[in-house]
Amino acid sequence: MELTQLLQQNRMQQLPKLFYAPVKTEKLTAPTLLLSNQPLANQFNLNETDFLTGDNLGVLSGNPKSYRQAPIATLYSGHQFGHYTAQLGDGRAVIIGDVVDKHNQRWEWQLKGAGQTPFSRHADGRAVLRSSIREYLCSEAMAALHIPTTRALSLVASDDPVYRERVETAAIVTRLAPSFIRFGHFEVFYHRKLHTDLQLLADHVIDLYYPQCREAKNPYLAFFEAVSKKTAETIALWQSVGFCHGVLNTDNMSILGLTLDYGPFGFLDGFDFQHVCNHSDHAGRYAFNQQPFIGQWNLSCLASTLLPFAEEAELVAILNDYARHYQNHYDQLMAAKLGLQTVPEAAFVLRLLRVMAAQSVDFTLFFRALAQFDPHTGTLPAPVRVLLTDPRALDEWLADYAQRLLQEGRGQSVKIAAMNGVNPKYILRNYLLEQAIKKAENKDYSELNQLAKVIAEPYAEWPEYEAYAALPPAWSKDISISCSS
Repeated sequence: MELTQLLQQNRMQQLPKLFYAPVKTEKLTAPTLLLSNQPLANQFNLNETDFLTGDNLGVLSGNPKSYRQAPIATLYSGHQFGHYTAQLGDGRAVIIGDVVDKHNQRWEWQLKGAGQTPFSRHADGRAVLRSSIREYLCSEAMAALHIPTTRALSLVASDDPVYRERVETAAIVTRLAPSFIRFGHFEVFYHRKLHTDLQLLADHVIDLYYPQCREAKNPYLAFFEAVSKKTAETIALWQSVGFCHGVLNTDNMSILGLTLDYGPFGFLDGFDFQHVCNHSDHAGRYAFNQQPFIGQWNLSCLASTLLPFAEEAELVAILNDYARHYQNHYDQLMAAKLGLQTVPEAAFVLRLLRVMAAQSVDFTLFFRALAQFDPHTGTLPAPVRVLLTDPRALDEWLADYAQRLLQEGRGQSVKIAAMNGVNPKYILRNYLLEQAIKKAENKDYSELNQLAKVIAEPYAEWPEYEAYAALPPAWSKDISISCSS
């Protein structure tokens, strides 16, 4: 099937031309398809050979001759590390069109790394293989963890040189989402005092993505409340799996509550409330334990853009409800991780996390191994014990935990299955990515393909890939991740 037959005009083009700019993409030389996402492709009735049929590889590698209509880049601004930047926009990403899947869901198709756009700000608009691998794999790892996210359809690479801190090679990820509209799309029109255009955008988003809000007394308030809830729920999911985004600027916040833009992210190894995964974040603004608060701060920036259409007191009331909604969702997620059907008080979970933080206990391995705990014996399973430097520090909490499990009376096998269904065995650790990237940069894609396979089913046992579920090696602590892409 020819992709050009599937691609329809992006709905952002229903808005005035101020909102976007046409782009002539820059193709990759001699592109090679490294990864294709067949389960996602199935939603569009595409098979494995379709990625290489006809001009389809040209579509996925930015060949401008492959498009019937010009791709577009969109305009937005945003608060970066707390400071307003007046114009950002899609500097390395272009939307090549929309495609409707077999479930009648419309998806925007976007290429990341297809060259300069009017919003590139003197940058080259390219993405390097290293960052593209990270983007592709983490998108799909998050999807497999049932966390709202943009998706990755393909990864195409080339030997074209890209100049960063060192000379690297170019790549393009085709990423998909129902919409790539960000908080920053609203901010640019608000701060330019273009309230008519701002209202056009708000109406566009409500009509397409939040039509239920049209029934409300004030659709803009209802829209903000819906976005606030989605944001709270997504960040609660992050916290429940130990995901640290790294660059939670408002221009990286999705209006649909999707996890957006995978740069200097990281999953927790040893538990640390204050873990910072981005080495450029010197003040720890986006530390792991700050993410829920930053979500609310970013929502306050979005709320400001709606002041022309809603009363400030009503927007503030919704903002103030964010923390309650976040905490409720987080508590439910943590109850499930502990195999509890009754949601415990927040202090119970916090006691456990404090012990884990004090001993730098591996977050993913601990919760997976905890499923083996039998409340009838009260004995700490060996896979849990080896993760603790002082197992006795957990005794008091463990006795409380055992009592709660016994009161619920859930069978051990049922509890284990439930916990293994929400606590992944495999997580996309930075050292695993680093190994796959280094091999891929030397044209060995075996590790890349294996990792893509495992993270797509993180709850499975995968005995042949048991090494991916081991404690990270000591050298992994020296990995430094920044915004460079």
